[in-house]
Formats: sequence, structure tokens, C-alpha cells
Amino acid sequence: MPPTGRPTAPLHSIPVHDPFLLTDRASGRYLLYTAYDGRADGRGTGIVAYTSQNLRDWAGPEVVFRVPDGAWPDPGTAPWAPEVHAYRGQYFLFLTMHDPHTALSPVRRGENEFAVSNARTGARYEPTMRGVGIAVADRPEGPFRLIRTDRPTTPPDFMALDGTLFVGDDGTPWMVYAHEWVQLLDGTMEAVRLSDDLGSAVGDPVHLFRGSEASWLRTRTPGTAALPPYVTDGPQLRRLPGGALAMLWASYRADGAAGEYVETYAVSPSGSLFGPWIQGDVLVDGNAGHGMLFETFDGTLMLVLHRGMNTPTVRPELHEVVVHAGGLRLGADRRDLYGP
Repeated sequence: MPPTGRPTAPLHSIPVHDPFLLTDRASGRYLLYTAYDGRADGRGTGIVAYTSQNLRDWAGPEVVFRVPDGAWPDPGTAPWAPEVHAYRGQYFLFLTMHDPHTALSPVRRGENEFAVSNARTGARYEPTMRGVGIAVADRPEGPFRLIRTDRPTTPPDFMALDGTLFVGDDGTPWMVYAHEWVQLLDGTMEAVRLSDDLGSAVGDPVHLFRGSEASWLRTRTPGTAALPPYVTDGPQLRRLPGGALAMLWASYRADGAAGEYVETYAVSPSGSLFGPWIQGDVLVDGNAGHGMLFETFDGTLMLVLHRGMNTPTVRPELHEVVVHAGGLRLGADRRDLYGP
């Protein structure tokens, strides 16, 4: 059985990975979307939403999406990174789905083939089918219907993830997404134009920037610690005062022999989605990232992200954010909302 609703619970008690928070002014509620993986106890997989009126106490979860029978993704593999965007009177769910049984081409350059493995477990990271799909509903709480069931909206031979909606000043919709480091070693941010109904991609993807352009790599001493992979995760876009365009994104920053997940940003001073992009500093460190910006009912701009990447306890946290012509900076830590 899928998850069912439960009494109101504090935010710090809710397991959330890749959070997305929608301010629904029509109902006076906030909706917090995340994936669930209930294979161990027979609940299946899908996307759920929690609801709140104050950002501190949350009801739910309620299932808003499950992979339909006969669609290209494997319904037994939990989806990632749900986002819900209001667009032209409907609500569109962007989510990353997987078919681990369909292999993609290995990483090759000339006669060389590159393989990446986990140093702790020895398991290889094999390129398999992973892409962003789009589902639609008339309400933010769903149920959402997958628009295209035969293939992802992103190119099917790309290992793509974490798609987000960006609508240009001319009204043209684009999906910005990450191209997985597992397939490229140096992950990228890319964009593809969408049809007006968001049902399909139009034309070829456009390259935006590479993970190796991150600000903390500029002064790294050459050596084995400076080699790929370079991770790109979780793009989110925000127009800045004066017209520049900012992109939140997440990556790993070397920390001794290991690495920590961090939230960073880039700025396109021209205001164009196509850059050039200038990389900013780390906004949040300490193994936290995959954030997005939202406005509260009183107009406060806030960042929600998850902390505890690759640990048994991954939880959301909230920060106020200040935007300025040159980028972003953190404001108050809203531990009063997410702290125990």
C-alpha cells in the first residue's frame, strides 16, 4: 500500500530528499513534494506531498504520482527530484525516473573507455537509462498524469536528471536539467526548449556550463584530488534585480579524502539563459544541497534544501535569502521552523 495521511507532524521529523516547496495562494497552503521508496514494506514508489499553513507543522503524506503501467520507467525504482510548477492554468510535475535495466553507452574517448566505481564498495557506476519526465494535473495535489509514457522528455540516450521549468521573457518554456557525471565524468547543465503545452522537447539541447567550472575548483592544485568526476545537481533559476539571471545548483566539494555536498550558484549577467555563466561561492555547506527558492505568504524569499546527503537521516531545512544585482546571499537561518 502507498503512504497514507497522518496527523500533523513537525518539519524536522519528515524524511525529505530533493525537496520542492510550492506556495499555493489559492488554498492558503504550502505543499512540500518529495519522493518515497516503500519497496521494503510493500508500499511501492512514487511522489508524495505534505501540506502546511505555517511551514512548521505538516500534514500528510498523500500520494500525488505513481509510475503508470506500461510506461518506460521501472516502477520499482523510486523517482527523484519532484518539482511542481503552475503554468497556463494547470500544474506540471517534473521528475527524474529510471530504467536501470536499459544500459547506455559507456564513457569512451577515442580508443579509451572510462569506468567509475565506488572506492568503498567497489561497485561500478554504469550508465543506464535515466531521464526527466513531465506529468500534469488540474490541482497541485494531483493526481498527476504522465504526459509521455514511451520515453523521457530529455534525450533518451542522455543520463539526465533534476529538470526544472524556466519561462523566458518572450514566454518560451525551457527545461533546464543536469547531465549526469556518470555518463560524462564532468557533469553539465543543459537546457532544451519545450513545446507550448510542455508535452515534448523541441530541437536539440543547449550546453550551459560544466561542473568543473565550480568556484572552488579554480585554485585547486593539480593532482589526483583534482580529477573528475564533477557533479551537477538540482538547477533552479531566479531573476535578479537589474535583470541578471541566477541559477542555484548543487555539487560535491573535496573535503580531505571524501567530499561534501554543497549548495552553490551561478549568475548570467546578461540575463540570458545561455550565459555566459559566472560561478559564485558556496551558499550552504556541511553536506547540504539540492535547494530551491520560494516566497512565503508574507513575501519573504526563502531557500529549502536537504541536509544529510547519503546518510540514514536526510531532513529539510529553511533559510531566508537575499537577492541582489550580483547574486544571492543567505539571510536568517529559520531553525525556528525546521529545528527540533
